Amino acid sequence: MTSADGTTIGYRTLGEGPGLIVVGGALQTSEEYLPLASALGRSFTVHLVERRGRGRSGPQGPGYSLGKEVEDLLAVQAETGARLAFGHSYGGLAVMEMARTSSVLDRVVVYEPGVPCAPVPTEWMEPYRQRLAAGDAYGAFVHFIRGSGGAPAFVAKMPYWYLRFVMRVGFRGRAWQRMRSLLEQNLAEHQQIAAKQGRHTEFAAVAAPVLLLCGSRTPAAHRAGFVILRDTLPNAVLETLRGLDHFGPLGKAAPLVAERAMEFLR
Repeated sequence: MTSADGTTIGYRTLGEGPGLIVVGGALQTSEEYLPLASALGRSFTVHLVERRGRGRSGPQGPGYSLGKEVEDLLAVQAETGARLAFGHSYGGLAVMEMARTSSVLDRVVVYEPGVPCAPVPTEWMEPYRQRLAAGDAYGAFVHFIRGSGGAPAFVAKMPYWYLRFVMRVGFRGRAWQRMRSLLEQNLAEHQQIAAKQGRHTEFAAVAAPVLLLCGSRTPAAHRAGFVILRDTLPNAVLETLRGLDHFGPLGKAAPLVAERAMEFLR
């Protein structure tokens, strides 16, 4: 399938029932969402999108923007007829933007969407870019985890040289190679999040009912942002899933997230 700008967008379909588009986050491929998609497939025909810059899909391209992600999702929706969507993290931002700018979705579930309701840290982006240009993937990743605001405070306070050493020793194998291949895309996507800073009130235009999910282990400052987003949306419910963090839709917790999403989407 091709998007509006001619970029190939891959997706895999599984399950049976009403059509549901599933969109993943930064530094992730669709493969990491297979447990979630399989659980959702008990009640829905799931279309698991491989976002641009990954796998079978084409590159982000020089004109990359959040709008391109929306065009990709609209192309998937037009081909499948799906009128439900689930998005996680940056994929949640893309789904919310899709719901804001079109009327093709009947109901939406987002888990900790990347809608910035507070100032977005950007100081890490230039040194991150410089380390990538120098071929230092570990160094770039350390700038990201120390500066982007997602790491625990004790990790963010560790010296750069020490964290880089720890990464070089401990981050190897298939998971790191997958993440390493997405580091450039990660920067472009976080720049799009930063570009949305101060504009969360735009999402008051979302007409579809929205279920906002977050984890109880997510930092309180981030959870406060989801309260702001809930209050901005005209028809939204916010629920906290006990024991989960930002990566709730991945791995062993995926069926729990899927169950709550299915209750809302049915």
